[in-house]
Amino acid sequence: MALVDLLQMNSATPLPSSGKESQVNIIDKADEEIRAIAEPLWRDLLKHSNEGEYGEFVKNFSSSMARAMDQVTVGHQFANSELARNLSDEFECLGIIRRGEHVTVLYRQRSTKKPGEWLGRLVLGYENEKIRIFGASIF
Repeated sequence: MALVDLLQMNSATPLPSSGKESQVNIIDKADEEIRAIAEPLWRDLLKHSNEGEYGEFVKNFSSSMARAMDQVTVGHQFANSELARNLSDEFECLGIIRRGEHVTVLYRQRSTKKPGEWLGRLVLGYENEKIRIFGASIF
């Protein structure tokens, strides 16, 4: 199973949160605000995936997402997935989908070693009054 598969498996549906969130709902933010929040988070995921830095990779995950990510398995995927270790730092935002208490930001993503394009997905929402990553995948 590749890192991208692991991320898809663990993030297909945002998990319920603790119920202690702020009354602010991320879906109420304008697209520009969401992109301004999402872009640095996506860049961090790309950087830490390329460098195989598990601790840094999961630092902005929701608590449920972080628990679902097994360090040994993810570390193995960092070491063995050509795509996960060679993501281009150039990407294009394709759009934003709002649902419930989460937004999904979609990206056109490329690899520095493999030809073609991939669809990147970043699911964001609030947990304990902070914006956290509730899902991330590339497929």
